This record gives sequence, C-alpha cells and structure tokens, in this order.
Amino acid sequence: MGQVTLRGLRKSYDVIEVIRGIDLEVRDGEFMVFVGPSGCGKSTTLRMIAGLETITGGDLLIDGVRANDLRPADRGAAMVFQSYALYPHMTVAENMGFSLKMAGVGRAQRDEQVARTADILRITELLGRFPKDLSGGQRQRVAIGRAIVRKPKVFLFDEPLSNLDAALRVNMRIELSRLHKELGSTMIYVTHDQVEAMTMGDRIAVFNKGVVEQLGAPMDLYNHPANEFVATFLGAPRINLVDRPADTATQDHRSLWASLMPGAIASVMRVGIRPEHLHVVPAGQGIPATVALAEHLGDSSVLHLRVDGVSELLHAKVGADNSQHAAGHAVGLAPDASGALAFDAAGRSVH
Repeated sequence: MGQVTLRGLRKSYDVIEVIRGIDLEVRDGEFMVFVGPSGCGKSTTLRMIAGLETITGGDLLIDGVRANDLRPADRGAAMVFQSYALYPHMTVAENMGFSLKMAGVGRAQRDEQVARTADILRITELLGRFPKDLSGGQRQRVAIGRAIVRKPKVFLFDEPLSNLDAALRVNMRIELSRLHKELGSTMIYVTHDQVEAMTMGDRIAVFNKGVVEQLGAPMDLYNHPANEFVATFLGAPRINLVDRPADTATQDHRSLWASLMPGAIASVMRVGIRPEHLHVVPAGQGIPATVALAEHLGDSSVLHLRVDGVSELLHAKVGADNSQHAAGHAVGLAPDASGALAFDAAGRSVH
C-alpha cells in the first residue's frame, strides 16, 4: 500500500506562510505530479511528505497512519533528488546498497536486491563503476535504483530530470513511466515542466502560491481549467487571452471577441483560445491580422500575430502548409469558438 493523504497541510517560516492549507489524496499505485512555477510550494510539500521539512499545521497520513512526527526512515518513503546525491568514493553497487547496509541487511541479500534493481533499470554493466565515470542519465538511474532497493511505499521525485539535456529528458520520461507500470508503486513527482506533467501523470496537482489551484487528469485540466492560472500554465505555446472590448475598442477587437463569445454573457470579462484552435486563413478572410514573428519547427509553425486593438500578440499553431508565412505578412484569423474558455473578472472559469 502507498496511499498519501494531506489534510489542511501548512508550512510557515517564522511569520511567512508558504503552504496555505493543502487537502489532497494520492491514491495507492498512482503517478501524481505536483507542477507549478518556481516558489509555488510544490517541493516544500514533497519535503514535508519525506520528513525533510517539519509540518506547521494539518495532518500527513501514509496508509492511514499519521506521519507528522515520524522519522524520515520510518515513513516508508524514498526520495530521488535533482542533484543525484551519490557518494563519489563508492561504486554504483555500493551506492545502491548503502541504505540496506545501514539497516543491517546482510551482504548476500544486499547483493541480490541490488542486482535485481540494476536489471530493472538496465544498468547491470555499471555496477562496478564510480559516479565520475557515468553520464547524467546514468547517475539519475543509479539514484532511482538506490530508492528502489529500499522497497518503499512511496517514491518521491524532486525535479529529477532538470539537469539532463532535452533528448535525454524524453528518454528518462519514458523510462520512469515504464518503471511505474512495472513496479506498480505510488509515485509523487515534482516538476515545473508542464510537458513532463502532461505526459507522465495519472493526475496533476497545479500549485500556485502555496495552494493547489486544481487537481485532475491531464486532459481534464487542459480542456476544463478551473481558472486563468491553470489555463495559462498548461499548454505550449500558452493560451491566448482576449479582454472584453471596451466602448472605445477597434472593430477588429470587437470582431475577434464576437467570434470567440457569440453569446452575450455579462460575467465574462476575458476569453481564452488555445493556439491550435486559432486557425489562420488567407488575407481578406476572417479577422485581419499581421504576422509579427514566425517560428518554423519543421512539421509545424507557431505564428505570433498582431490584431489591431488587442494588447497582446496572439499565437497560432499551424501545419507545415502554412510555413510560408513570415513577419509582416497579412493573414486572416478564423477562431474555433468550440475551444474557447471564458473567465470572469476574478479569473475563474465561467461555464
């Protein structure tokens, strides 16, 4: 079992409250992702679960047992850090088996558990090497292996891939997802990378300023965000936000708003439209726009567009057939209103 429950969890440093009452349940065997910008409280929450930070208020339960005052070693949780934290004077095998040695596990049993874990992680050939002889991805596998040999109830990952290059991050995402399915263990994964969150998590908890803004399955959060913060944080390129036109607004601004929000709903003050729902058509059709910047990615392009009277550039994700557009080109916009998201003055979703 590996169920983790947070009830009104709080953390303060002197008079500054950084975690402001989190209620959350991580199901047994779930891959839960904590995501949010730097300083939002996601890593602090993870460290409280691990026992590396004291809990100021509320309750932490692991498999129904209150764990607030348990020593880290007694919580059944194993943490994998961003920095690997390997002992440089120990071989891979010695690093992986060190916690078992400190727990009094015999040499034969240690060697067996290390060998089995190395086989799962596909690093058997590295067991005799030292950390200085390993690549970043190999070191992270060793750090994960050190956690696996302890057979914890819960794995805690604190931005474990942030030190790796882009290609290796993709490979390690695949490996971690495979590992989760193979072990069936509960995993809580902290990241600021929304791509990691969307591709790896069974559910995502979006953190902001010490609270959880929304909890749910990746696509539910993407398609039905609770507020502007969640809508803008998830998705790349970021969602376009268009303010309700004032009395002095330009005709193009009014036309864009009308295409996004055909009905007159007084509480709607801003509309969001994701780049894939903002279709580009030839100049003279749709709403007039000018290309400010074109980012050509090969299989697709991202066009950054200026509409007269709209304060921010709009972003459209288009196929390779639109790759001929360049800065200064005149185009038309045909938004797909079915993908529009409405928000009130406080930034909350309006359904």
